[in-house]
Amino acid sequence: MADAICRVLRDGALEGEHATSLTINDSVDSPFGPIVFDYIFTQLSSFISSGKSQSRGIVLLAFAKSPSSTAELLKTRGTDIATSHEWLSVVDCYTDPLGWKERLKERGAIKTPSTEASLNVRLCKDVRNLEDLFSLILASGKGLIGEGKTRFSVAIDSVSEMLRHTSLSSVARLLNNLRSHEKVSSIFWLLHSDLHDIKTTAAFEYMSSMVANVKPLTTTSNTSRDNSENPSFLEQNYKKGQFHASLKRRNGRVRVMVEEFSSEQSLIKFTSMSSVENAVTQSLVPKVQFNMQLSDKERSDRAKVVLPFEHQETVKSGQIYDGRKSLTEVKQESNGESLEKVVDDSGRGEIIYFRDSDDEMPDSDEDPDDDLDI
Repeated sequence: MADAICRVLRDGALEGEHATSLTINDSVDSPFGPIVFDYIFTQLSSFISSGKSQSRGIVLLAFAKSPSSTAELLKTRGTDIATSHEWLSVVDCYTDPLGWKERLKERGAIKTPSTEASLNVRLCKDVRNLEDLFSLILASGKGLIGEGKTRFSVAIDSVSEMLRHTSLSSVARLLNNLRSHEKVSSIFWLLHSDLHDIKTTAAFEYMSSMVANVKPLTTTSNTSRDNSENPSFLEQNYKKGQFHASLKRRNGRVRVMVEEFSSEQSLIKFTSMSSVENAVTQSLVPKVQFNMQLSDKERSDRAKVVLPFEHQETVKSGQIYDGRKSLTEVKQESNGESLEKVVDDSGRGEIIYFRDSDDEMPDSDEDPDDDLDI
């Protein structure tokens, strides 16, 4: 499922559509969001570097980690750093987010802030100015792909860090401008949902075509307090978890998937959970006040019902009462037998229609409202 999300980001958007977007939510109960983000980032980087993606470059907004950490991540995943400047550009919002070091450098108090020389890095000196940040992202992307109809992807390692310096409306405006830009193929970001209110989380999910939630393997609501404070229980939740994802398709339908993952030494491995996926699918059925399923006895009783115009091939020819004959005529046709004897004793049910009176004309073409003074 995580690989399916990576493929959707790889394929990008169709002409005239907004860029494919993904929100990754995590919390303190399962703080694996950065590891999931790194997994998706490296997978998409692999597609881009090998020319298998719609986008020809990726711009990383580094708020939570330094560019050197990104370089180390790519090295451990087997990526050639020497050629990364052809498809990767890092906007450094981590080293000097508010421009303090730059002002101290101008006064001679410190030296120039160092950046990772092996990567293509552009320093952002004020993360509060989102208009300049937007221009810096576009300049970084166009520096990778040049002119033409080619596109690039955008990755933001923490929008929670962005919200520390500016308002929700400003961040949402920046993301919408990126999603609607013709040069952007796909965009994804990480959000620590338990640091924000429901309104903030809902706003980011509304802008996303895909939402991924990192959840603990076992929640404390399903366990006793003693177990929740057990070291082995805590260790299990801090090594494993569940990955819930929902994908909004172009036809309006939503696909929900669930996987289990385990993490060892900053590496993550996903395994399918078919039973959990079926449980999630069943939970999407709306809850009503009546039972929508039939029991075995109800199915059996329904199968025994003889419909009024259904010919039953039995030993005794089926007699169909269409509601046009009077009860007397039915008795005469049955050679004096009672109406109860007409009913077959094979255990089948029967639907019988009785007219209100014998004077009622069958299939009358008269307007039943003729007697109304309208």
